[in-house]
Amino acid sequence: MTAPVREADSDSRTTVHRRPLSFGRFVAGAQARGALVVQPRMGFSDPALMRAGLKATKGAADAVVGTMTIDSYTRVNDEASAARALDSGVPLNGFPITSYSPHTSRWVLDGVRDAGFPVQIRHGSARPQRIVAALARLGLDATEGGPVSYCLPYGRTPLLDSVRNWQESCEVLAALRGTGAEPHLETFGGCMLGQLCPPGLLVAISALEAIFFHRAGLRSISLSYAQQTNVAQDREAMRALHRLADEFLPDTDWHIVLYTYMGLYPQTRHGSLELLERSAELAVETGAARLIVKTVAEAHRIPTVAENIEALRVAARAAARHRTELGARSGNAPAPVADPADNAVYAEARALVEAVLNLDEDLGQALLKAFARGYLDVPYCLHPDNAGRTRSHIDGSGRLTWSEIGAMPLGPVRDRGRRLTAAGLFDALSFVQRRHDRIVPPSASRPSLPTAARRPAAHRQHTQEVAS
Repeated sequence: MTAPVREADSDSRTTVHRRPLSFGRFVAGAQARGALVVQPRMGFSDPALMRAGLKATKGAADAVVGTMTIDSYTRVNDEASAARALDSGVPLNGFPITSYSPHTSRWVLDGVRDAGFPVQIRHGSARPQRIVAALARLGLDATEGGPVSYCLPYGRTPLLDSVRNWQESCEVLAALRGTGAEPHLETFGGCMLGQLCPPGLLVAISALEAIFFHRAGLRSISLSYAQQTNVAQDREAMRALHRLADEFLPDTDWHIVLYTYMGLYPQTRHGSLELLERSAELAVETGAARLIVKTVAEAHRIPTVAENIEALRVAARAAARHRTELGARSGNAPAPVADPADNAVYAEARALVEAVLNLDEDLGQALLKAFARGYLDVPYCLHPDNAGRTRSHIDGSGRLTWSEIGAMPLGPVRDRGRRLTAAGLFDALSFVQRRHDRIVPPSASRPSLPTAARRPAAHRQHTQEVAS
């Protein structure tokens, strides 16, 4: 490979290369043949490592989506710091897509991304315009985020700015339809703060961001939800998300993407793998088309490529096994995805969605008004535009419930007024971790994962696996 070329020194023309089969159609095709699409979260600043990581995950399972996660500097448009790190040989925690030339980034993807292996750009930015422009120049057309979910948890960017930035970015993505592409955008709203956010609010924000994307012209959308603390409640949430998508996303190719639990992860190998398998089973039971996996290293350090491959394979096998078991129990009759009657999560999410949509015909303005009035209020979120008057707790059955609803239009809440102490908050945060670490492993010979020292060179631990 030739030396990486910086964006500023390269040809910045927006020539669009021939595009492979669309992201959404790939996922739909896998779902039609009964395969759960599995996907890692992975990004390296070294182009050779990024290319090798994509190649290594490509064949890990029957249906895999590639990921290029963007580094923290690029997410906040601090390209000067990204450039200094690259000049100094300091690895970043993701791929700086706006700092490398299109020539370098195309080399990373050349011969790797194809109709059977689409690649999604994941970034976490409330200011995604330059990232979206860069991925469009590469002929890519799949990314994720949202005006709420990539603003409130991650910084102090005003929600007003985030809404405007995401409106512009959605319009750029939607315009790619004129090139023959079918751009795909995934909401991150179902993953707000990763934990301790009751599912009704997660489902509502995911649905509202999907409606925001639809009104901006996108017609290939996925709606996210993160596995939480109680499997029965998670099933309700996933069915609620299906139902809201049916109701509010006409003429849209949509699917549901489930995230393996995003809070404090089990520290033992058997606990982490057991939790991953449960998330794959939940995906199959509730009609999710795609699963974002986590690895055995999540509680300790940045995972290696080999650990990402293991997670993909474990999840794919668990999904296939559970699908077969469900088919045997039901005589191969498909299980219903949506509840025939309102479940508790759907009723709560629908109330929130309707309250927001009634605030303004412009959904961006409606979201701003909703947070200003406290109709949407994320517990334990410190962003200045979040009212911060809601609180949640885990009840005796393990369900996430409200203890304080602030001004959210949800009516009386059981156990309202219960206050969560610092010790109680820690117990709630570590609830899933402790529950799965206590599980007796199926084999006493299966070792737990030792804690590894954190390395300042974030990608150094990946080198051996990729090079081999």
